[in-house]
Amino acid sequence: MQHQFWHQRWQQNQIGFHSAEIHTYLKTYWSALAIAPNSRVFVPLCGKSNDMLWLLAQGYQVVGVELSPIAVEAFFSENNLVPTVRQQDGYSISEIEGLQIFCGDFFSLTPSLLGKVAAVYDRAALVALPAEMRADYVASLSQLLEAQTQILLISFDYCQENMQGPPFSVNHQAIDKLYQPWCQIKHLASDNIIDKEPHFKTRGLDQVHEQVYRLTVV
Repeated sequence: MQHQFWHQRWQQNQIGFHSAEIHTYLKTYWSALAIAPNSRVFVPLCGKSNDMLWLLAQGYQVVGVELSPIAVEAFFSENNLVPTVRQQDGYSISEIEGLQIFCGDFFSLTPSLLGKVAAVYDRAALVALPAEMRADYVASLSQLLEAQTQILLISFDYCQENMQGPPFSVNHQAIDKLYQPWCQIKHLASDNIIDKEPHFKTRGLDQVHEQVYRLTVV
């Protein structure tokens, strides 16, 4: 799954993964991370998620990274925001007060470029990647984060044989394998969302469990 795949999805508006609504689990479980106000929150593979605006409204500094310039431009235009734009280290960085989005490849981010963050919100990054890319994503993420950084992770667990991702199924065992070497893992919630998200039925599934985790970097 290379860059061109995601560029085409945005160009063709094949963005069923996007929701204009603020994710219920973000509003419900964010407080479990106990992140101090005005801390920086990192949103990898952010798309045009309005969850970033919710985090901004709670008093956090938000930084996202997104490959598609179409997604970045749509985020600001659809929310009637006019960012300043600058270039740095191969990224186009769009900014408003309290929020910035790096447009470019997540895997090229460095700790010095990203800066210190207190938390990560991963609603759609891990599950967007096929199995062969997840280990690289997690390894890259681990290099960006300091000890005690909190991660709110949302994943899907379903029969992968019945539906081609993305989003991909990443079950408990996969989460443990990817994160246990460098994080403490706490499972916060599980919910079968098949009736709330009927588009999964049309793709051949009869159950999809959405999982919520709190991870703490050790």
